[in-house]
Amino acid sequence: MVKERARILVVGGGYVGMYTALRLQRKLKQELKRGEAEITVVTPDPYMTYQPFLPEAAAGAISPRHVVVPLRRVLDGCQIVIGEVRSIDHAKRTATLSTLATEEEGAGPEPLTYDELVLAPGSISRTLPIPGLADHGIGFKSVEEAIGLRNHVIEQMDIASSTRDPAIRDAALTFVFVGGGFAGVEALGELEDMARYAARYYHNIQPEDMKWILVEASDRILPEVGEEMGRYTVTELRRRNIDVRLHTRLDSCTDRVAQLSDGSRFPTRTVVWTAGVKPHPLVAATDLPLNGRGRLKCTPQLTVDGATHAWAAGDAAAVPDVTADEPDATTAPNAQHAVRQAKVLGDNIAHALRGEPLETYAHKYVGSVASLGLHKGVAHVYGRKLKGYPAWFMHRVYHLSRVPTYNRKARVLAEWTLSGLFKREIVSLGSLEHPRAEFELAAGGKPPTDPFSDPKGSS
Repeated sequence: MVKERARILVVGGGYVGMYTALRLQRKLKQELKRGEAEITVVTPDPYMTYQPFLPEAAAGAISPRHVVVPLRRVLDGCQIVIGEVRSIDHAKRTATLSTLATEEEGAGPEPLTYDELVLAPGSISRTLPIPGLADHGIGFKSVEEAIGLRNHVIEQMDIASSTRDPAIRDAALTFVFVGGGFAGVEALGELEDMARYAARYYHNIQPEDMKWILVEASDRILPEVGEEMGRYTVTELRRRNIDVRLHTRLDSCTDRVAQLSDGSRFPTRTVVWTAGVKPHPLVAATDLPLNGRGRLKCTPQLTVDGATHAWAAGDAAAVPDVTADEPDATTAPNAQHAVRQAKVLGDNIAHALRGEPLETYAHKYVGSVASLGLHKGVAHVYGRKLKGYPAWFMHRVYHLSRVPTYNRKARVLAEWTLSGLFKREIVSLGSLEHPRAEFELAAGGKPPTDPFSDPKGSS
């Protein structure tokens, strides 16, 4: 039994937020029934996105709705609030909250009090002040961006197929990806594979007509899979006629021209930015301690260092890695740690409420797997190195085991099975981004333009 009624506020509905709330509603099942505890989850979206599946969703191998997990269904013992926490005054145990109704009501953000705080807002894309990036860049962190990018790539192929202007055709068929980490390499590999397949249905587009360019500022890509597998990945991508440029940066993308630091210029209508992430801005709007990189200082028990009743994990938290040889090492901001941290975090909050000793988070990184397209991949797991089909198969097996709920596992497995029996879907549903466009035009309005192509975008 908990010492007193506990109001637990979970900020964020990603890996850490969802799994922590899920663990808490199991650990505190009786307390929740008796009204001795309540769990409130504040999240901008009513679902958790399983990000490792975004590249396959972009390639059409998985339906977008099967990449997300509905929070209200999974967290039936919690109160789900769709909104954003703007600031936190932990000294007063108060969070400032904006919801979808806040603007309609005109009353401004409202205070939300709590007893225990779980801060797991995740991360956002780490961008640089590159000219033209805000106008033309495309991110790859959400399911909306993944599907929008898929539609955009197919639309560019449609433009190239129908234009008589060679400059427009060349720009439409040039795709620049910035960032050689998991997101960039997997997105590029899956989309190039999809576009290569789709080209067979265009009478005047050949796979070799398309230019796929990967720009990476460091000396290698996919550092998580090791140097050897990183070199293999570069060789594999170049064998597929993908231009991999190491020690290279994007200097500008104004006027639909990608200007690289090596002097190259590529007219293009597609610049995908996947060059890293940074902690969510919310952590800077709190009175909690941060490290030099803007992440929350945490203890190995996942409490915020020096703050009672505050907990954190995931991308926005600097959690000490007790398994590392270096004394100041912290765990990497990835899903492998986030899911495991959430389990310990949920258990420790229950322990704290019951006056029990806390557990220490300790997990030695076991390795990584990456998909490079259908039947292609690389892996470095438990010291073993795999490439090609075995690595791709391991990638699918691993992530199928990790995606939450049996419902999603079954649906994803069914889609993979069907995709093995039938041909790929190459349909672009770009009109979904502007569902009122046809009616607006019929009613005398102006049709919206493609936000990825128009310099000023549209909404």
